[in-house]
Amino acid sequence: MGWQHKPGCEDREGNSFDGGESDTILCLRVIATMPVGLIGGTGLSELEGVELEAEVVATRFGEVAVRRGRWAGREVVFLGRHGADQNLAPHQIPYQANIAALDKLGCTHIIATNAVGAIRQDIEPGHFALPNQFIDFTKTRPLTLFDDTGSETVYVDVTEPYSPQLRDLIAEQAWELNLVIHQDIVYVCTEGPRFETPAEIQMFATLGGDVVGMTGVPEVVLACEAQIPYASICIATNYAAGLSAQPLTDQEVHELMDQCRPDLLRLLEAVLSQLKPQPPT
Repeated sequence: MGWQHKPGCEDREGNSFDGGESDTILCLRVIATMPVGLIGGTGLSELEGVELEAEVVATRFGEVAVRRGRWAGREVVFLGRHGADQNLAPHQIPYQANIAALDKLGCTHIIATNAVGAIRQDIEPGHFALPNQFIDFTKTRPLTLFDDTGSETVYVDVTEPYSPQLRDLIAEQAWELNLVIHQDIVYVCTEGPRFETPAEIQMFATLGGDVVGMTGVPEVVLACEAQIPYASICIATNYAAGLSAQPLTDQEVHELMDQCRPDLLRLLEAVLSQLKPQPPT
């Protein structure tokens, strides 16, 4: 069978709540027990200090290794984007399987982390950024969950690919923690695994790009197709090619992420503690 749009609120036995006020209350209680999906990018292969149990989720796109547990009062499902051994290049990541697994486990939201290069000079290494739009320059990746012969044709709307409610909550919690966070950011996604040329960065800047990365697309699009509110917390690890004083290296990305990881974990914990269940629309 092809991918199916999700119904309204259901409990773990599949009973639907589509009625009046009492059903809405029951629905909210059910949603409160459902997990939040966390996708860890470069530099966040595990949640330090959080007890999680390993699980393998089977999807029609392949198996996905996740870890489940409780953090900040919420059920969470943690997924390392680059694999358990952090050995998957951006173009090798099983994006479809990852989102399908989080959907299968009933995740109500997805919060992802992404290491990025800054195109704007005011987005300094170590700053956080919240995309509200993306520009897709990937070339060889799967584009949709609806890709088999049994699937309906779905033209998903991506006017707001990143959840405004999640973005607002993340920004509020960042301010509470005195973290520098840039909002309304345009994320440019390239194919990788090579870094970009200065000419490409100049073009991206002309097009309105603020940061550049290699993993945000198609992940955000697939989350939209699965109807899961999604937000990305980007961490600027360097200036993009042509703006940096030295050649770009993977080592500097990992070194900066090591420095930013404690603040990133504090931010994720704060967001989870304040994330309230919302009934489906």
